[in-house]
Amino acid sequence: MSLTGSAGLWAEFNEENKAAMLRSEVLSWPVTLAVLAVAFGSLAAAGIPLVLVILGLVATAGALWIGAQFTGITIWAMNFALMFALAVGIDYALFVVVRFRAALRAGLRPDDAVAETMDSAGRAVLVSGLAVLASLAAIMVVPSQPFRTSALGILLSVGFVLAASLTLLPAILARLGSRIDRFALPWAGAVQHRSEAFARWGRLIWRRPLVIGGLALTLLVVLALPALGLRTAMPTIDVLPADTSARAGYKQLQDAFGAGAAAELQVVVPASESGPVLASFERAPGVAATAPPERRGRFVLVRVRPSATAAPPDGLRPGGSEFVDRLRSQLPEDALVGGAPAEAQDLERALAHRLPLVYGLVAAMGFALLLLVVRAPIAAGVAVLMNLLATAAAFGIAKLVFQDGHGEALLGFSSQGFVDAWAPIFFFVLIFALAMDYTVFLLSSVRAELERTGDPRTALVEGLAGSGRVINAAGAVMVVVFFTFALSGPLAPKEMGVILGVAVLLDTLLVRLLLLPAVLRLLGPHAWWTPRLLDRLPQAFRIRHG
Repeated sequence: MSLTGSAGLWAEFNEENKAAMLRSEVLSWPVTLAVLAVAFGSLAAAGIPLVLVILGLVATAGALWIGAQFTGITIWAMNFALMFALAVGIDYALFVVVRFRAALRAGLRPDDAVAETMDSAGRAVLVSGLAVLASLAAIMVVPSQPFRTSALGILLSVGFVLAASLTLLPAILARLGSRIDRFALPWAGAVQHRSEAFARWGRLIWRRPLVIGGLALTLLVVLALPALGLRTAMPTIDVLPADTSARAGYKQLQDAFGAGAAAELQVVVPASESGPVLASFERAPGVAATAPPERRGRFVLVRVRPSATAAPPDGLRPGGSEFVDRLRSQLPEDALVGGAPAEAQDLERALAHRLPLVYGLVAAMGFALLLLVVRAPIAAGVAVLMNLLATAAAFGIAKLVFQDGHGEALLGFSSQGFVDAWAPIFFFVLIFALAMDYTVFLLSSVRAELERTGDPRTALVEGLAGSGRVINAAGAVMVVVFFTFALSGPLAPKEMGVILGVAVLLDTLLVRLLLLPAVLRLLGPHAWWTPRLLDRLPQAFRIRHG
């Protein structure tokens, strides 16, 4: 006996992906610890982001449990919460710890070093956290409970980690003092506040902005072009292992009762209009059979089975959208159509309908927050455009891999011929939120140096020297973590791991290291033009870098 149907399909889909996510998380922790040790240079410092992550996750789990007493919470909420708690926990801890070490080496006492750190790096972390939270909040406009509760899990985890980074982290640093370098490794101190290697790179960009920026832009555009042919749909049943009950039952149902048996639609109409509706089903193309109508009060329920030609094979959305549209077009306005094909179609269209709104909100909020930090509309606008270009390139690679099937054997999956429908909206928000972290760190560093020296060349060189190594170290940790999810069995975690990992890789290497600095160099002082109104912002919005 095999249980199938829409509820059974999605239940096993969620369970399979939950198990794969847990396996990936277990695999990622040792790798993460190793990369953290390399990035921080000492075991004592490497443990700090883990403290922030664990506390953030415990608080998030408690908050989600409370929320689950009042509404449904998707099982994805905690998985995404862990991923983003780890991402921002590492970013914030690395940025603050590096600045704290620099203050200690400058001869400050631990308490004074903490004050100096939080006045500079702490402000950057606060603005970065607000940018991440604002970007993630845009998902709330999607009218889907799983999407909203997944975003809620991420919002809670980022919020708690941000709070810990601004309160608990400085207390830990003040307590540790010089013991931050305890159990130092051979590369202890490798991540310094200032990197001469990145300073040299900044000087090279200043001399050759067209060559460096042109190469980066060309590569990003070439990678982004395939995204124009991106197709999306709900996942097919083949993403489930062959031995699962839902997939086995689905095949048995098709073999015994025809391809349309698993694509049954439920039509609810007022009893007064049921006669003409039932008559229309008899001559409607694509209708294989209808079950005897069931009446309850003022309404009649009619179960409609599409023919084999109307229902495509193998899908968690096992009915054709054309058939659903045709059926709805011949029904009265107050009739309702349900069932797996209709549910999937409505969700896909809701996602597509909200896509421009979400993209616009995310870009606008990112621009507004960058404007508060750097007070330069041109620099902020360029940074947002660069983020969008890197995101498009990540989706271009997703199209080549998951839609066209390049790399199937390497990653161990079979292409569905499309990318899952939630990827363009949900992963876009996640990518943009992470990119805002690095954008705030880079632009605030350059702006602070420009205000200190008044020289655009020195500002660019020292801005890269002060933020480049930290950004790339944090990005390397995230790439390693995300790519471990690409090793998971089911397709959904693979898509997430590859798309997010590629996006962070492109953002750190091509945008932050090449393209954005080159564009700022070409724009010169114009990039940092500040309207008089923005120049009057209170000092609290300005980020210092010492």
